[in-house]
Amino acid sequence: MFCTSCGAQLPDGTKFCTVCGADLGGSQSAGDTPPSYAPPPPPSWSSGASGGSQAPFTPPTSVRVDTMGWITAGWNLVQPDLVAWIVGALLMLVLSSVVPVVLQGAMIIGLHIMAIKKIQGKTPEFADVFKGFNYFVPALVASLLISVGVFFGMILCIVPGLVVGAATMFSYLFILDRGMDFMPALQASHDVVKNDYVGFTLFFLALAVLQIIGALLCFVGLLVTLPIMYCAITVAYKETVGIASNQQ
Repeated sequence: MFCTSCGAQLPDGTKFCTVCGADLGGSQSAGDTPPSYAPPPPPSWSSGASGGSQAPFTPPTSVRVDTMGWITAGWNLVQPDLVAWIVGALLMLVLSSVVPVVLQGAMIIGLHIMAIKKIQGKTPEFADVFKGFNYFVPALVASLLISVGVFFGMILCIVPGLVVGAATMFSYLFILDRGMDFMPALQASHDVVKNDYVGFTLFFLALAVLQIIGALLCFVGLLVTLPIMYCAITVAYKETVGIASNQQ
């Protein structure tokens, strides 16, 4: 039988619903009292900071890396709002240089917020880069761990550093989009990338070369190549994982 109030499935002959406590007998005789019950507990996760949510994450079992397609899509996201992106990138570079590493993670998340807004059909604003500070602590720790990992990887013949950079490049998006803490975000990023270490490492290398080109253009080029990079990573995340949050 089923509860006529909440729809819960119950053993035949049950007088009171063990889920909601509803009287299922039609009338209550003397001495019959509804059994005590506890409402279902709330979900074990809590919502992340502004815009993010602790949405369930199941790592993909296979992915198709599309390096040039993702970079092209990144440029297509940047081009219509180029001024906003240039100002946002300038803010990131200036503030990150004033306080190295410490502010970097939050500013990266801010650029990802701009990218997600554009993907969702909204207009990104350069002030969105400051929204990344809503995730300051996990972004800071993730940034420190990634920086240390890439640094030591580069010492070991460069290639390990590229692999570490590739394996962790979605970490900031998992913090933003799924409300994860730094360690689950790093692990989730690795779970995606391990499907194709070579492909994602080549994608990360292409993004690194793009930044070198931007730096060679008197560093002014970085104001364009940085947004393209983070937009390309956001597009890659969207196509391999899927965006769960709705950025405002």
